[in-house]
Amino acid sequence: MTATLATLRKSRRVSQLELSLRAGVSQRHLSCIETGRARAGRETLIALLDSLGATLQERNQALLAAGYAPAHTERALEAPEMAPVRAALEQLIHANGAAPALVLDGEYNVVMANEGLARLMTLLGLPGQAMLGQPLNLLRAIFAPGGLRSLCVDEAWLCGEMWARACREAEHLPRLRALLDELRPTLQPWAAVETGNLPVLAFRLRAADGRVLSFFSTITSFGTPLDITLASLKVEHLFPSDEATRLALADGRAG
Repeated sequence: MTATLATLRKSRRVSQLELSLRAGVSQRHLSCIETGRARAGRETLIALLDSLGATLQERNQALLAAGYAPAHTERALEAPEMAPVRAALEQLIHANGAAPALVLDGEYNVVMANEGLARLMTLLGLPGQAMLGQPLNLLRAIFAPGGLRSLCVDEAWLCGEMWARACREAEHLPRLRALLDELRPTLQPWAAVETGNLPVLAFRLRAADGRVLSFFSTITSFGTPLDITLASLKVEHLFPSDEATRLALADGRAG
């Protein structure tokens, strides 16, 4: 669906009156813009998109629909201009002693991962290096039939949290929304499960030798990105939440 101004406003459940007040545009003029009886100037349209919190991709689509050139690029991560970004990501996930970490794009494809994640996968009895050396989609790997969710001690709770997060993001990402629609028929209903009182996403995984490994997750993103690809990237670190897990990962490093 093309992200026109009217569709964006309705998707965010914002009335014409509220948007006009936010952007400093009269409600009558806004109505004329949405119905095509008036053409918004580029600066006015950008102000309206700012007021709606439109994503970079939505901004481009709305500008194109109004007859203007897009405002934001969408470079491949491998593009020469993205070399400083790749270097920053490498430094972030490969820092000395870094916890298991992966870089995800907007559709949850794994575009980078570190040795810590490979060690964790080995502890879980998975072919870590082999899996990370090929295209891997985290949502498919977890939610597809026979997926990695069976390794979660708190499967119902963690899957519910991950699915809810992806659904929130998919509201403004059509390709992610299509992936969730594809996976939805394979899902089972999840009940709310209490897993502790840490103020972060905490979860436990079953290692191949029967140990339970405990982690909490943090997500890092680029501040005020101006490129669509860069805006979609997120770096997820899995930090050990107890000493036994920290030692298990350290032993994997020594091996």
